[in-house]
Amino acid sequence: MDELRHPAWWRIDEILARLVRDLLAAELAAARPGRSLAPAHAWPEEVDLAADLGADSLDLMGAATALADLLGFARAGMQDALLAHTRLADWIAAARASLARDDSVLTFRTSGSSGTPKRCAHPLANLWREVDELARLLPGRRRVLAAVPAHHIYGFLFTVLLPQAGQEPLPVIDLRGASPAALAAQLAPGDLVVGHPDFWNAVAALSPRFPADVAGVSSGAPCPDVTAAALAGGGLRLLQVYGSSETAGVGTREAAGAPYRLLPYWRRGDVENTIERGDERGVERFVLQDRLDWQDDRHFLPNGRIDQAVQVGGANVYPAYVAEVLAMHPDVREAVVRPMRPDEGARLKAFVVPADGYVPSMLRAELNAWIAERLTPPERPAAYSFGPALPRQPGGKPADWIIDAWS
Repeated sequence: MDELRHPAWWRIDEILARLVRDLLAAELAAARPGRSLAPAHAWPEEVDLAADLGADSLDLMGAATALADLLGFARAGMQDALLAHTRLADWIAAARASLARDDSVLTFRTSGSSGTPKRCAHPLANLWREVDELARLLPGRRRVLAAVPAHHIYGFLFTVLLPQAGQEPLPVIDLRGASPAALAAQLAPGDLVVGHPDFWNAVAALSPRFPADVAGVSSGAPCPDVTAAALAGGGLRLLQVYGSSETAGVGTREAAGAPYRLLPYWRRGDVENTIERGDERGVERFVLQDRLDWQDDRHFLPNGRIDQAVQVGGANVYPAYVAEVLAMHPDVREAVVRPMRPDEGARLKAFVVPADGYVPSMLRAELNAWIAERLTPPERPAAYSFGPALPRQPGGKPADWIIDAWS
């Protein structure tokens, strides 16, 4: 590995601390969906996870397992290095010590919510290979402004590795505590803004004008064409990246609605819904979560997910799973959950059939409390409709519905 081109990314204190904070915040929030925590970027390194953030032994065990898995503590022989400590500073130090012994592989987890998240191991060399290609597509960057966490693969590539791909590391500014309305005032030529589709939707709704030579990147789900076009009209160069936790980045595009172009080391698989990556060690084949419409052997358009996941706030959520949680409420007979239509919003909506004799207005308040204890914020429906039966088409197939006055 070329040490000048590919530095030991974890040696920069600020970058490693942000990665650890983001993972801990996500794990603590997932352990107790109703928990209220200060934004991770505001945690001082001396914060005590137990005394200051209220983490109990089970919370700490879950967070320690996730961090050790991401960074490969077991390969470094340090799998027991975390639970003896409760200070954030000690967890950062343990992460640094583990990576100093072995930083060859990172294991990201999918953000799915039906069952245990899938583990996706990536050799660091493969991640740097992708970053090298992305850096060539985004020359001249001076700062990175991040609206995504660092512990998911997209955030890791663009807010951890990419800022270190040049001769000098780039500063990384966290946007997650700021309103999209404040973005334009923070921008300068040479900036790269790393966001997800919901973030870009909010920015585009303000019809901003971007300074010259500002680039953006979007991933996690296709950015709506109307959003991408509005951003381009304001002067932003938006690079959209198609990929997943399993594959990392696969292809890129810059024009709204255009096909994605495969990154150079990927090729279309011989088996349907697969892609392949080859090097001197052989060929790896990946089964895709999306159906792809191939324009030719290098260009494609996504055409819906195979696993039925949807994106809310940059996270994968499963409407069928959310409906199952709602249906567990004793006063719910049936429920179905769908993503809102573009004119309704960018969250999930639920249609609920109450148990006999139950008043919808009373049930709605109970359901809000029910889901707050069981679902993460992206999973929680933002609007409810109620009726005596689930909406169906004349032929009996499930149908969409308009959010009604009970919402």
